[in-house]
Amino acid sequence: MRFPAHLCFVVPRRMALACLLSVGWFPTLALSADDTVIPLHTALGAAWDNDPVRQELATNAQSADARAAAAKSWFAGGPILTASYSDDRASGTNLGYITWQGGVSVPLWLPGQGSATEHLAQADAKAALARVEVERMAIAVRVLEQSGAAILADRRVIAAHMLVRSMEHIASLTSQSKAQGETTGVEMQAVNAQLADIRSELAEAEENQTRTRAELLSLLGIPGLPDILSAQAPWLARIPTGNLQALESLDPRIQSAHRAVVAAEEDMHLARSSFMPNPEIGIDAIDEGQYGSPWATQVGVNVRVPLPSDVTHTPLLSAARDRLAAATRAEVQARRAVHTELVQVMARVKAAHEMLLQSQTSASQTMKRADAMEHSWRLGETPLIEALRARTDAWRALLTLNQAEVAWHSAIVRICISTGTLP
Repeated sequence: MRFPAHLCFVVPRRMALACLLSVGWFPTLALSADDTVIPLHTALGAAWDNDPVRQELATNAQSADARAAAAKSWFAGGPILTASYSDDRASGTNLGYITWQGGVSVPLWLPGQGSATEHLAQADAKAALARVEVERMAIAVRVLEQSGAAILADRRVIAAHMLVRSMEHIASLTSQSKAQGETTGVEMQAVNAQLADIRSELAEAEENQTRTRAELLSLLGIPGLPDILSAQAPWLARIPTGNLQALESLDPRIQSAHRAVVAAEEDMHLARSSFMPNPEIGIDAIDEGQYGSPWATQVGVNVRVPLPSDVTHTPLLSAARDRLAAATRAEVQARRAVHTELVQVMARVKAAHEMLLQSQTSASQTMKRADAMEHSWRLGETPLIEALRARTDAWRALLTLNQAEVAWHSAIVRICISTGTLP
């Protein structure tokens, strides 16, 4: 799959503002002072540093590494101390029978159990590192979506301000015409109603702008707006779209799912190696005294070997088998989801390009029509309601153009994130 050559064009930035400012009576509105543009890589790094999940995943990896190091021990557990004391006073005879006994033993690895434990911990560590990359990708997608929402919110506020100025201009002309008896009260009411609606939309747009900026600040941890509009069609040339299977294999989600399968297989090996409780071996010392006999001391070796039992082994084996089945199912689902997503994002790039071209034409034509209808109304050739409707249509077309432009740039960034080719 190759992107057609006509996609490699550069979309002018601030295109929507340019369409607005092409109409002479639209005033220029400056952006707010805190609209600092942040390079995309800087924004992604800031969001990653601000992500609370990052520390948890790092701890998971460190814990798995620690388990792998601990599994290199000679014994399956720590030493076990035993001690006992007995005499004949409790029985009431009190003839001087006293026994002291103590010992220390250690659990032994079953055949293959130590290496299986170490391999499982190493696999868990690699799986944790793979989840880090999945989280990094998820953060990048969240930054992209939140940045697009913030840009659209800003542009909606700017366009609403301009439309309010336009409607106020029409309301002023209508008021003058009414004073001269050229406009009816019904037309004046229509203008005022339309102006009230636009002011209400402006208030809603400003509320949405505040909310999206707050969410973006919470995500990044620093003020500013990520520069997703710098994404251009030449970025697509970096994507080897002819080999989707290779792109899918490089996806962090598939790698993470595969690492989980490997860890589950190692868990299965460990469960099979743990077919019985660990045997123990140690030494004992006994010091005892009897009536009429000197003290006697004994030293010996003790061995404790619990016999295999399905009661203890079957639950371990069943849990490992269930984990492997779940991990295998998750890997299959991940591969299907990633394949579908890649196809969708590639199709989205083409669709966003076509939507942008059509939105440019629509916005330009509706703006010209709105200007012509207003001019015609001033000459008394067109009813006022038609001029108002034309201006509202131009406003809607402008919002559609803004959405199409942001969608085009977002689609480029999104496919670069999915394919790991973000410049």
